[in-house]
Amino acid sequence: MNSTIHDIEIKNMLRMANEARHRAYVPYSHFRVGACLKSASGAYYLGANIENMSYGVTNCAERTALFKAVYDGERNFEALLIVSDSPNYTVPCGVCRQALSEFCNPGMPVICANRNGEYRALTLGDLLPNAFSPEDMKTE
Repeated sequence: MNSTIHDIEIKNMLRMANEARHRAYVPYSHFRVGACLKSASGAYYLGANIENMSYGVTNCAERTALFKAVYDGERNFEALLIVSDSPNYTVPCGVCRQALSEFCNPGMPVICANRNGEYRALTLGDLLPNAFSPEDMKTE
């Protein structure tokens, strides 16, 4: 992992992500997810999943946090923590992984937690090797 994140910081982010999880709008799946994204400026951005009866319109917690941060002018991020109601570690879906790769380096820690507060740290590169990037759009 290129970046390290200390246990105290992880516990702080986990607390905030759990608070965000309780704000999820999930009338269909009843599966709440919360995310805490830390920017390089030190600001924290929280997100929860927001469902729609047309599931394709649903927005994941990670993208909610990312889009809030980008809207506020943030472009560099240090870590992401995701937690859900599941006893399993919660990892970002493929769409979220690609969205994160637009603004986050492959070495950024992605901490995947479960409802019991247990977690494991991966990197964005672990989750999305060979990501499609702005470099892939260059024609010259």
